[in-house]
Order: sequence, then C-alpha cells, then structure tokens
Amino acid sequence: MSVVAVPLAASDLVRARTRVGDFELTVCTDGTYRLDGGAMFGVVPKPLWEKRAPADDQNRILLGLNTVVVRTGQHTVVIETGIGNKQNEKMREIHCNQELLPRSLAAAGVRPEEVDIVINTHLHFDHCGWNTTLHSDGRVTPTFPNARYFAHRGEVEHGHLQLDRDRVAYLSPNYDPLVESGQMTLLSTDGIRANPQIVPGISVELFPGHTRQLMAVHIESKSHGGATEHACYISDLIPTSAHLDPTWVMGYDLDPLESISQRKRFYQRAIPEKWLVLFTHDHATPMSHITVNEKGKPVVAK
Repeated sequence: MSVVAVPLAASDLVRARTRVGDFELTVCTDGTYRLDGGAMFGVVPKPLWEKRAPADDQNRILLGLNTVVVRTGQHTVVIETGIGNKQNEKMREIHCNQELLPRSLAAAGVRPEEVDIVINTHLHFDHCGWNTTLHSDGRVTPTFPNARYFAHRGEVEHGHLQLDRDRVAYLSPNYDPLVESGQMTLLSTDGIRANPQIVPGISVELFPGHTRQLMAVHIESKSHGGATEHACYISDLIPTSAHLDPTWVMGYDLDPLESISQRKRFYQRAIPEKWLVLFTHDHATPMSHITVNEKGKPVVAK
C-alpha cells in the first residue's frame, strides 16, 4: 500500500492518491476553512495545541475538507461532501471557505454522474454540504444525480430538533430533499459494533461521542498478492493528525468522555492491524498509518 505525496499548497485540488488492495482511493477537497482553535481542542491549553496547529489573530486554525473517492471496480463511492455552496455571507466570512469540491472532482477525473454511492458520516454542515447544490434561482438539486446517499437516521432526527447546542451545524437543504425524494437511505444500527455493509468492501461502524451516531467508514480489499488491506475514514472522532492523543478531543463533541473511550477502542484495532487512517479535516496530512511513540502515545507513522 503506497501513498503518493501531493504538494501541500492550499490551491491543490487533489490532496492524495493511493490503493487499498484492488480499490483506488483519491482524496479530493472542498478547500480549507477556519475554526476556533480552542473549540477544536476543547480543554487542551493553547500553549500545547498551537505547537501543532498555529492560530491566526482571531484564534482560528486552518482545516481541510477532505472528500474520499473510492473506485472499487464496481462502484464509485464518495465519502463526505464538504461545506458546499449554501452558507450565507456571514458564515462564509467567518469560515473563509472556498467551495472547491466540484473543481477538485473534475481535476481528479470524477464526473458527478458516475458516482453511485455517497456516504455521510454525520450531517454537520461541513460534511454534507455538496450533497446538494444551491442554484441562483433558489432550487436545490442533488449534486450526484445517480447516487444513493447513506446517512444515519438518528442524525436526521437530531438535526430536525434544532437544539440550542448544535442547531447551527445542521442545514436541512443538505439532506431533507434527498430524504423526501427517497434518494437518501437512512441507516438504523443497533449497538456500536453493528457494521452495515454499503457495497462489497465498504461498511460503516458507529463511533459515538462527537455526535451520538457518528459513523466511521471502513474500506477493505484484497491486493493481487492476496493480502487484505484496510483503510478507515474516521471522521470527527479524530479530525486531524494533531488530535491523535486520546484526550485531545473537541469542544464540539456532544460527549467528550465517550469520544476518548471510542478513540481508545479504535486504536486497539487500527494500530496493530496497520490500518490506513483517513483524516477528514487535515489539509496537510489527509492520510497516514498510526504507530505508538516511546511515550506510548499514538502518532503519525514516519
């Protein structure tokens, strides 16, 4: 399993390419955006986290919006769809996002019409924005017209509650039109080890904490030599490589203690089994294997 390094200029549209067994993985991008560093690292003191993620004069750190395209030979699967083009002017000014995913997909040679599966790990605005496209006349249409979309039923239900804690994170035009048309399949899983298969070689697993129904996406395929290779899009359980320490969880997490527990559960398999970990918000390091350093802490493998 080899990872092709891509130059790290912010304008790059294709962040990385690799193979997992017979599957081809391409990391596309909706560009970068900025969020408050304190919120991204919760109770971790700024003198510690800013060594890994420098902040600007408004205390914001630079984050990526990584979409993973998996070509299995039978399916073209898109995992996450960035922020999209529905943010109002105030939110665009706050986040400084660029709405690059359509250009990124084109640069990677991916036509929206060929995508037949879209998976949302959860339904926060920065993970499902290009599920649909807002047009100048106010219409909202599916960005991937021939795709079946998958999300967790609990995410839709939670978004509809519009709770004070996180209502700003849920924008119904990103998912309600797809639910209403039947294009989005809502998953209902029982227990954190339920592992529904979406298509052969691609399945989802609950890792609650950030939200109650946060799903990781497992990608598994055999190489020509017969060995099974495994990658995992872990989403906001571990948003960037700067968040690998089990206790460095986000202020955005609904249940930070559960996030810590779920990270430890993830590492119990991902490290010894040498999974390729795909980071949702790491612009510079969109994918890496994880190892343990001399202090027993998980770190990016060199």
